[in-house]
Amino acid sequence: MSEYTSYDLVEWGEPFEKRYHELPKPTGVEVLIKVTAAGLCHSDLHIKKGYMDLGQEGQLRFTERGAKLPMTYGHEIAGIVEAVGDDVTNVKCGQQVLVYPWLGCGDCLACQDDRESDCMAMRVIGLKQNGGFATHCLVENEKYLVDIEGLDATAVVPHACSGITVFNALEKLGELREYEWMAIIGCGGLGMNAIAIARAKAFKNIIAVDIDDAKLDAALDMGATKTLNSSRDDAVTELQRLAENNLMGVIDTFGGAATAHIAVRALCKAGRYVIVGQAGGDFQMPQVWLTQKAMTVRGSHVGNSPQLRALIDMVRAGKIKQMPIDRRPLSEINQAMGDLEAGNVTGRIVFDV
Repeated sequence: MSEYTSYDLVEWGEPFEKRYHELPKPTGVEVLIKVTAAGLCHSDLHIKKGYMDLGQEGQLRFTERGAKLPMTYGHEIAGIVEAVGDDVTNVKCGQQVLVYPWLGCGDCLACQDDRESDCMAMRVIGLKQNGGFATHCLVENEKYLVDIEGLDATAVVPHACSGITVFNALEKLGELREYEWMAIIGCGGLGMNAIAIARAKAFKNIIAVDIDDAKLDAALDMGATKTLNSSRDDAVTELQRLAENNLMGVIDTFGGAATAHIAVRALCKAGRYVIVGQAGGDFQMPQVWLTQKAMTVRGSHVGNSPQLRALIDMVRAGKIKQMPIDRRPLSEINQAMGDLEAGNVTGRIVFDV
């Protein structure tokens, strides 16, 4: 009997454990991937502890959303096609692919429009289905695979989450005029990719915001125009000054009470605030500002399969600057989780499997 290895969460809040499973045989349109690279996302920290912070509403526990343990997590997955079902026609064994993990139900209007991330019954690979913290991963349909032949899987794999998440957010933010500015709050994996993709999409006036000077230096290297350490007492007025009083867009990759406080106060009238981070807590602002400032406050959840394909096309064309990658063996997953939680990671940790 053939086996594969994974690092699974067996108990909420506890370290990941090495486990062994029978190697599945794909049928129909299923594809078995031999994983070569798996990215570690900040949302994996929420998954490990088993809940998300809802502020005054308490906690959203993953068990309430149907999560069961043990489970193989990891939703940023790249690898080599090892076996295919009899009905697979568009991928072949030996091909290098990136997995689109944000599967919807397949039947609702959102799924029919290829807006899988808007589906109300998502079946995410690496959350509802076994994911990439393993030597192998079974993908239910070949249509969720993106060809990355000729690309570095370790460099590309974060685009399956952090890349399309900010790609989607930038599309929702919309265009800015030559004299208008945007701020990207949070310079972790999401923020670094947001700066690179914003540059590729011709955004010019970008202010990177974080509380870590080292990450702000890295943000300048990624293409930010200016930086702001938001731990200063006058962060709001300083952000307005840096934006020359024309801050019209904010993408918040942290998504907490402190970052929302800065964003809604620093934005100009008719400014747009797009939140993708999920640090949690309560969002608070005077409601009258929505009308008085004609402000748009909008959430954006990951991204959709056409966006991932478009993003990989941009990578192939050399338009996306590569963010820092911290390559580690999968066996170091628990140490990596600790480093990520402590804020000791610049860019993205990617496991070489």
